[in-house]
Amino acid sequence: MTRILLVRHAPTPETGDRLTGRAPGVTLDRRGRRAARTVAEALAGLEVEAVYSSPIERTMETAAMVAGPHDLQPVVELGLIEMDFGGWTGQTLESLRRLKAWKSVQMTPSRFRFPDGESFAEAQHRSVASVERIAGTHEGKTVVAVSHSDIIKLVIAHYLGQALDLFQRLRISTASVSELRFDGDEAPAVVSVNATGVVV
Repeated sequence: MTRILLVRHAPTPETGDRLTGRAPGVTLDRRGRRAARTVAEALAGLEVEAVYSSPIERTMETAAMVAGPHDLQPVVELGLIEMDFGGWTGQTLESLRRLKAWKSVQMTPSRFRFPDGESFAEAQHRSVASVERIAGTHEGKTVVAVSHSDIIKLVIAHYLGQALDLFQRLRISTASVSELRFDGDEAPAVVSVNATGVVV
C-alpha cells in the first residue's frame, strides 16, 4: 500500500487576503513557521521515504520543516506548483469577489481560465499526473507532497470522482494533511481530508 500525504503549505501574511499565486517573495511568517513545525511534528513518527514540494517559496519552507525529522531534503515537483492565476496574481480577494468572473470561479470552474493564465482543468490534469508519478516511484511507501489549496482540492476531487464544477466545495486549511492510498489493483482511496494538527 502506498500512502501519499498531501500537505498544504503553512500560512503567510497574505494567506486569505491576496491571490499571491506564483509571485516570488511570499514566505512564511512567525505564525506560519509555527504551523509548519506543528505538521512536521505530527508526521515525525511516520516512516516517510520522500518529501516532494511545489517550487514556490512557502511550500519549500514548509516541506523543509516536514522533511527535517526524516533526514530528507525536499524534492521539487513542478506538477505540484500553484495555479497560474495570470493577470489576477497579486490581487486582493476582496477586489476579485467584485468581478462577475468570480462567480464562474466558484460555481463553474470547469469553464474558467484565468486571464493569461491556467484553466482549472489543466491544473487538475498536471497535478494528478504528478501524484500518480510519485505514487508509482514509491510503491508500498509513505510519501509527503506539499502543495497549495486549489491543487490539493483538484487532486482530491479527481480521486473522489467528483465533477470539476464541485471541487470548490472542498476545504483545505493551511498546514493540513489529506491522505490518498494506492493499493495494487484496487481503486485509489481518499482516506482523509483536511486533517489539522493530528497524526494521520
